[in-house]
This record gives sequence, C-alpha cells and structure tokens, in this order.
Amino acid sequence: MRYLTDLCYLLAGAAISPVVLYRILKHKRYRIGWAHRFGKITRRNPDKKCIWLHAVSVGEVNAAQTIVNDLRNRFDDPRSESRTSFEIVISSTTDTGFARANALFGKDFEVFYFPLDLSCIISKAFAQITPTICLLMELEVWPNFVWTAHKLNVPVVVVNGRISDKSFSQYKKIKPLAKRFFRKVTLVLAQTDEYARRFIELGCPADRVIVTGSLKYDTAQITDKVEGADALAAKFSLGKERLWVAGGTGNDEEKILLDVYKQLKQQDEFSDLRLAIVPRKPERFDEVAVLIKQTGLELIRYSGVKAEDRRQETEDRKQRTEGGERNSSFSNQQSNLERRVTSDESQVILGDTMGDLRKFYSLATIIFVGRSLVPMGGSDMMEAAALGKCTIFGPHAFNFKQTVDALLADEGAIMVENGDDLLQTVKKCLRKPDFAARIAKNGQEVIRKNQGATEKSIEQIAKFLNV
Repeated sequence: MRYLTDLCYLLAGAAISPVVLYRILKHKRYRIGWAHRFGKITRRNPDKKCIWLHAVSVGEVNAAQTIVNDLRNRFDDPRSESRTSFEIVISSTTDTGFARANALFGKDFEVFYFPLDLSCIISKAFAQITPTICLLMELEVWPNFVWTAHKLNVPVVVVNGRISDKSFSQYKKIKPLAKRFFRKVTLVLAQTDEYARRFIELGCPADRVIVTGSLKYDTAQITDKVEGADALAAKFSLGKERLWVAGGTGNDEEKILLDVYKQLKQQDEFSDLRLAIVPRKPERFDEVAVLIKQTGLELIRYSGVKAEDRRQETEDRKQRTEGGERNSSFSNQQSNLERRVTSDESQVILGDTMGDLRKFYSLATIIFVGRSLVPMGGSDMMEAAALGKCTIFGPHAFNFKQTVDALLADEGAIMVENGDDLLQTVKKCLRKPDFAARIAKNGQEVIRKNQGATEKSIEQIAKFLNV
C-alpha cells in the first residue's frame, strides 16, 4: 500500500509540476525549504525527548500558540528535576505558515518545512527527529506519515481537529483508503460534535475521538488594546475618522468592497470614513494595489510607510554617528509630519505587510472578515470579535462553520449575502453606533464563554508523555 501511495504521489507531482514552477517564478513561492521537504532536518537538543507539532499554514500556526506555550511551561522546564525535559519542534507546509511559525516560535524552537509524504522521505525525517509524540493541528493527516508513526509506535494526536464540508466530501470519495490511515491515528481532539462524527465516519475508532472545543477561542485575546496600534494610527493620521477594516480578503472580493466604499463616500454623513484592506495572501498585494488605483481611489501602502521609517532610522543613525543628533531629531519630526500630511481620509490604506492585521483590527470601527463574499471558505473572525469590534462576514465562511454558528446564535456578528447587503449593513452600523456596540459586546462574550480547549487538550496529550 505504501508503494502504491508513493506512485500516486509521483504521478500527481508530475501533473502539478508546471503549476509549482509557475508559482516559483511568478509569485516567488516554494523557493526555500527544499532540504526540509526532502527530509533533511536537524534538532537543537537531540538528547531530549521530542514533541513534533505540525501546523499547515498561518491559521493553524496561530491556533497552536496556546498549546506550544502550555507544553513549554508544563513539560520543558529546565529548572525542574522532577519532570522529563522535552524539545518541541514545529513544522509547517506553506511559506506564510513557515514565516509565521518562525516569528512566533523560531527563537526557542526548531521550525522547518513539513517533509514530502513519500515513504523514503518520511522515514528519513522520523529517523532524524525521533519524536516521542506527533501533534497534527486540525486535520493534516498524511498516509505515509501516519503509517510510519504507527510502525514506530509513535502516538499521532490530531489537535483542534476539524474536517470541513469540502474535505469531508473529498475523503468520502476515497473512503476505503481513508479508513486505512485514519484508523491508525492514536487520538482525535475534535472542535465540535459534528467534526467528531466525521472523523469516526472516516475510520477513527469512536473511543479515540474526544470533543475539546476550538483552540482558536483561547488564542483570541480578549482586549481593547494591541501593542503597536497607536503607532500605526499616528502613521496614517487616524484620529476622529471612522475606520472600516477589511481583513483576510480574497480574489474578486476587493472590487466588491471598493464599490461599496465608493458609494458610502458619496454621502456626506460618511465623508470621514476610511477603508483599510488587508489581503490574505502576500502575493496579491501588488494586484490589489493596482485594483485600488483603477477604481480612481487614492492609495497608501503600509509597506511604503514602513520602508520610509527604516530609511529614516538609518539616516538618523548615520547623523548621530557624525554628531548631528539635533539635526536628526528635526529631520525625524519633519518626516513624520510629511507622512501625516500625505495620509488623509481620501486614501485607501493597503495593509501589505505580514503580522499587522490585529493592529488594524484594533483601530477599526467596523470589520469585514474576508474570503467570505466569494466562495473561498472565509477567514478567522475570532480575532475581530475578541477585540470587541462589530464584525461582518459573507455567506461563504464554511471553513469556520462552528465559529459562524456560535457568533450568529448569540448575535455576536452579522452575516451579509452580497455587496448590496453589505452596503446597507455598513450604513446601519455607522448610523447606529449603539447597535454596532451591542453586536461587538455579544461577539466578545461568545469568545469568552467558549474558551478552555487548551487545558482539555493538554490533559489528553500529557497521558502520552509519561509525566
């Protein structure tokens, strides 16, 4: 079976290689990490036992934060002689996931690209990592990975487990094969009863599936203050203006948002409204910048503001070195003033940097969570709700069904059907701040009452660590 799986992988790889090559050349993706993908992985502390955590992309990496922090605090305390010391290693599949994992965990843990699921490569990776346990965030169950772990008696635990409608439909098409490797999964910690049922239907023994809730509720920080947000507001002269933030947007969605924004700006009562768009994927930043200009709207890119700040810092250091500290201070004030003058309420802000979405969200009057007006599955709306913001999303948020159901049930967010519905909803939220505030408060409460999955998950994981 493993050789048949390898053959299928090789045939599929040959079929999609032109697409991969195109993305390497056009979008500059998949250019790094090939040594990792072919199983060349090193550990910082090979003398320790190892916990291997895998998170596919940015969403899964973010969801893993509380798990990683709890594992470190409980099981990797070098000051304690009473418990086993573990090394945590973290893998990701996508470039954005790897970058996010590196930013969050790279200082303390080894971060690498997930190896290709060919039997020889996976065997090599296991030989180098020698994990005590493997934690797979949400779903990422690969046949050769699971079979190799099972052969080596390494427990495989799916954490924050979920199977979307689309994935479930695809797995059912290969149900006999899916059952062969799903039954080898040691434990599934599912987000909901529905996801638990799906795992069981695909072959996981019912006594190995436990509902723990979603980790993303735990990682969503309930606060009204985000570090760095005030500095961002100053850079764009955000004072009394109302800010509409569209975060995690996808293809064909920005045009709808820009059309709605233009209609709003034609009315005097919304003349103070600013729009910030933060696309989900970095390779689309330039595309969205062109689109904004084509609509006739003014544009300011956050990457350009950051680049100017770095240039100014370099110039300041140079002048201080030359003894021009007073001139440097004056120059810095002038530069900041110029940026404030050029950034006004007529400009659309393009958040074309990574890791700054929460800052934009924290400054928002209302938030639209993207990839949901178009059938792309949605983006995570928990952060927006946790920040106490009036949160809106479209009808295609099927990748976040549990969160959508919870928020809508308690009136903690608003779902719109299309661009016209979005226009009317934004108008209502801006005209009736008490209504928007009630939605925001309800959303924050939904996040608060659904927290606790981390503790439940760690309790189950600890049983495999012999501590």
